[in-house]
Amino acid sequence: MRPFAHFAPRSLDEALDIFRREGEGGRPLAGGTDLVVQLKEGGHKFPYPRYLVSLRRLPELRALGWHEEQGLRLGAGLTMAEVASNDWVRQRYPALADGAGLVGSRQTMNMATVGGNVCNAAPSADTAPPLLALEAQARIVGPQGERLLPLEEFWLGPGETVLRHGELLTEFLLPPPLPRSASLYRRHTPRQQMDIAVVGVAVAVALDDGGRTLKKVRIALGAVAPTPIRARRAEAALEGQAPSPEAIARAAAIAQEEARPISDVRGSAALRRHLVGVMTERLLREAIERARRG
Repeated sequence: MRPFAHFAPRSLDEALDIFRREGEGGRPLAGGTDLVVQLKEGGHKFPYPRYLVSLRRLPELRALGWHEEQGLRLGAGLTMAEVASNDWVRQRYPALADGAGLVGSRQTMNMATVGGNVCNAAPSADTAPPLLALEAQARIVGPQGERLLPLEEFWLGPGETVLRHGELLTEFLLPPPLPRSASLYRRHTPRQQMDIAVVGVAVAVALDDGGRTLKKVRIALGAVAPTPIRARRAEAALEGQAPSPEAIARAAAIAQEEARPISDVRGSAALRRHLVGVMTERLLREAIERARRG
């Protein structure tokens, strides 16, 4: 590991001032569970940083609040353990609780942050498909001010995001869930614990008042494309339809077509595409049944 400067600001404004003052070559440091390993092993995809700016003391990144009309505010600096155990998240956004509860060991979950997991831009990130399926928006603050964008537009490729120099992801905004709705996230891994997803699938569904028609369907896939993606054609095939076994199977087959997996040491493209179909069908069935039960 080569030398670098380290700063520990106590406010968001102070952190932004450091990036302005120090110029290019800086990296934000949240939990460090990805970045520190990259620095030690030399596996980072960017030039080695001149300095790191710790985000752990910034209260602005610790927001966590629920409003019936506005939904959930989720600070990017919250740890996986905090997200997975929060009652608002568990009761109203269970897919996100599922994903956050799978990130590494207990020690990792107490260090890793939801913002860091998203900013690392790994296609296999476990919180990415749930946040996509739950239609999260990302709030970004930087030298040019503040911007809000759908999370789907946040990733550009593996390890690449829309963040410019000096910009920080501060929080996620999730709309309130509809009545008679449910969400789930599952992943397939060779090992049961402490592994990286070969395929990750998140679904969020809402039924109409009579419970006979799918009012809303969201399907998000991880580890099967350069970035986490929405299976929009599969969603459209189900919305407005009765949730029959045939309709669900048809949507799962379309999700398979929308996946763009590669073959690597963790699994072949054919295996990943097969898993997308199997997992999407299973999760849709389970989510629909949960939505029916209210």
